[in-house]
Amino acid sequence: MTDTTDQRFAPPEAHVADVPSGEVELAGRGTRLLAAIVDGLLLGGVIWAVGMLSPFRSMLLDAGTPSLTELNIGSTAFGILMFLLLQGWPLVTRGQTIAKMLFKLRIVRTDGSKVDAVRMLGLRYGVGFLLGINRVTSGIWGLIDCLLIFRDSRQCLHDSIADTKVIKL
Repeated sequence: MTDTTDQRFAPPEAHVADVPSGEVELAGRGTRLLAAIVDGLLLGGVIWAVGMLSPFRSMLLDAGTPSLTELNIGSTAFGILMFLLLQGWPLVTRGQTIAKMLFKLRIVRTDGSKVDAVRMLGLRYGVGFLLGINRVTSGIWGLIDCLLIFRDSRQCLHDSIADTKVIKL
């Protein structure tokens, strides 16, 4: 009897350096919460400080009369710009926000590979931003998004949408 396995049809074997080998440890829920709080305070502080020093202060920081339908385009554009300047570059290049760097966490795809810019900024952050524009959808999104971290996968809704997970380094 002859050997029926033919090596010509075997899958290729290669070492991939940017994919962590073995099992990776998921980030803890408390650490992720703390990192999100630090990122929010940092971004909010920078937005406030730059807004206070800006000659367009009234346009950027004046919320006016709150309304369910009114949108302050100037402050929204300013907030997006500040987010992209402060957090966008490290997110796209390293998969980390400033707080995630401090707490040694990283955002990766569920298979462990690097997250591309469209998936990171568009799906992971952009969907939540768009739903957060309206106060009703913002509350529903926020509640569902944060409660889903209690699943075994520890993925929030934004993680599931972007096919990402947060790991310890």
